[in-house]
Amino acid sequence: MEKLTKITLSILLAVAIIVFTSRLTTPREIDDITPGIPCEQKYIDKSDILWVIPKFQGIPISENQTWCKEILNLNKTLGLHGLLHYYHEFSDPKEQAHIDEGAKIFKDCFGYKPTIFKAPNLALLKDNKILLFKNNLSYQTKLDQSIHKVYHCNNSGTFPNWFHNIW
Repeated sequence: MEKLTKITLSILLAVAIIVFTSRLTTPREIDDITPGIPCEQKYIDKSDILWVIPKFQGIPISENQTWCKEILNLNKTLGLHGLLHYYHEFSDPKEQAHIDEGAKIFKDCFGYKPTIFKAPNLALLKDNKILLFKNNLSYQTKLDQSIHKVYHCNNSGTFPNWFHNIW
């Protein structure tokens, strides 16, 4: 029994080291970038990838071209974070028009189509994964989320933003 305990503890320690090292070396991200959600600049600055909500509370980001230029001038990787950003938006089957609308608003704001996608709450139905694939959008998974430091605008994530600086 003692040998099994040592092996189990060794495996757990190895996994913890791998996850910790991954979180130190992988790009930092921030979710929920949109003019309608307050976001601390220090977390935007720390992030390499900004996950943008194109139509939060029914207002397209492309209507605020000053904001679009400010975000674009940060020279960060920008990704599509749903369309409307409700909790399980992509847990229900979506039509092509839903993807088209998000991509169009994104392009109208930033001048190019998105190439990466993250579903709100990472909830993604298999049929929607196929739809994203057909639209040349690579998507984030729960594994990606666990090995990256992910901040949230309005400090609304599972863990507070400061926590990601220590873990």
